[in-house]
Amino acid sequence: MGEPFEKLSNLEWSLFEDIFPKPPEKRERGTPHSSFRYVLNTLLYMLITGCRWCDLPKG
Repeated sequence: MGEPFEKLSNLEWSLFEDIFPKPPEKRERGTPHSSFRYVLNTLLYMLITGCRWCDLPKG
């Protein structure tokens, strides 16, 4: 069995970086913006490991 998924390397992220829009400079209200890299890492972790949303590790 392969190694567990941890996160995207800088080289892997550079392949996806151009797809996402630039984050807003300033938000006045609402939830703080999460980085697209963090979101993509979370989604890939779920797809590769098969875990549920409630079972995601914190951080």
